[in-house]
Amino acid sequence: MAFKCEDHLDSLPLPVQRMHLIQVDSVQRWMEDLKLMTDCECMCILQSKPISAERDEQNELMLSSQYSTCDNLQLLLKRAWIISTELTRIAQKLEKNRWQRVHSMTVRVNCHVRSMINEYNAFTRNSSEEMHQFEKLLVDKCSEFTAFTERCIQTEDEQILKSMKSSIHETLTTVAQYFGQLIELVLTHEAQNLLRQIELSDSVYITESAISSLFSLTQEGARLCRIIAKEGGVAALFKICRQDCFRCLYPQTLRTLASICCVEEGMHQLEKVDGILCLADILTDNTHSEATHAEAAAVIAQITSPHLTFTQHLSSFLENMEEIVTALVKLCQEASSGEVFLLASAALANITFFDTMACEILLQLNAMKILLAACSDKHIVDTPYSRDQVVTILANMSVLDQCASEIIQGNGVQLLMEMLFERPSSGNSAEVAACERVQQKSAVTLARLSRDPEVAEAAVKLSCIPRLIKLCRSPTERNNSDSVLVACLAALRRLAIMSPDGLEDSDFQQLVKPRLVDSFLLCTNMEESFV
Repeated sequence: MAFKCEDHLDSLPLPVQRMHLIQVDSVQRWMEDLKLMTDCECMCILQSKPISAERDEQNELMLSSQYSTCDNLQLLLKRAWIISTELTRIAQKLEKNRWQRVHSMTVRVNCHVRSMINEYNAFTRNSSEEMHQFEKLLVDKCSEFTAFTERCIQTEDEQILKSMKSSIHETLTTVAQYFGQLIELVLTHEAQNLLRQIELSDSVYITESAISSLFSLTQEGARLCRIIAKEGGVAALFKICRQDCFRCLYPQTLRTLASICCVEEGMHQLEKVDGILCLADILTDNTHSEATHAEAAAVIAQITSPHLTFTQHLSSFLENMEEIVTALVKLCQEASSGEVFLLASAALANITFFDTMACEILLQLNAMKILLAACSDKHIVDTPYSRDQVVTILANMSVLDQCASEIIQGNGVQLLMEMLFERPSSGNSAEVAACERVQQKSAVTLARLSRDPEVAEAAVKLSCIPRLIKLCRSPTERNNSDSVLVACLAALRRLAIMSPDGLEDSDFQQLVKPRLVDSFLLCTNMEESFV
């Protein structure tokens, strides 16, 4: 069974999913959820009824003030994730006719839903009438669901159970829909409250707290970012970035904007409020701190990401591109840390995909010389991720004929040769992938630049040919990457044209003379026979 939901996590049943955050040890996950689980067991007995019929205002105040808004929202989202997971498991057990399990899990969901509503109402204020209506609808439907499944475990007649199954299915779907709509309302309400604080407050402290809570919400996934963008979050944050009295909050504000702009709604809002112009002003204003410039670069990197399919409408970016590129090159040159360089170079790398004119601007700014010099400083270009950005820029610039002389002058061929030896320092999958990209793009850059005889001669002298052969023939050297293999074969063939004497006959016959696809298949079959 599958529930209808938003498109940000199609594999999950409800709008509120936190699986992207649950990347921790299972025991740690269990310990974090233990309080919620034990609360649930208590609720099974108490049926969500208060011990005292009288409202204890003082105790309520203490409860609501124990945690910040951010903490309360985190608790709400954890509870929502548990409910969502339980609903998915109920659907799975229902398909297998595990009626006893279906009933016990339904009771648990019922209790979790009541607990979540009680917890939320304990710290929220001025919730809408619509929200209260959905709370009642959800609680009533959960009670109906529990009573329904209880009747199922009281009968053993297979025909009766079979006839009841479709009704249970329908009720489960309705519970999921009501739950999703309630969570949508709750999160929208909280986003509105935070944005209202940001827009109306003159206090740096209050504004900082609200922005911090808003940033925490953006980390919960694309659905939350869409809600915030829809409620005017982008406009409110850029308003902060246009007020000098909030300069100390610019880095935090820009970091939040970068998160919101991962969704199309955020990008549209950024364009509407002239966000590109604001970012350009920040980047070109030398009175701002390096941290502010770095976070502005991060927003640029986000909105120009080649992985996004909705950047075409950023027409205002082209109008400000030269100013932005100039400021980013300067930030790369003056970066005091590897993190700042990474953000600035990532923005530049993405811009080279975004528009081809960017490469010509970079060439005029002597960007290649600056980037090659930065790579010699191991404190600045200190990770495969940074080298990935640099070699991406070099690969995209290498289509220009003028780049060859820049590469020679900056000892760039030596750098590309070193990048062919890029290896991860750990088994981290992201680092491994970054190393593969560095190897692939350095080979692509060599292939493109080697159309210039001077570059090809330098590459041959630096023993690039033996290294490329090894990458082709040894799967472990390229971490079994097919993309690295194809790039290395292309570079090897280019160098072989310029220097045919640099290859042994067997290498020429297997790696150069056949069609590229045949050499590729030969090298991938080497992997199989080796194993």
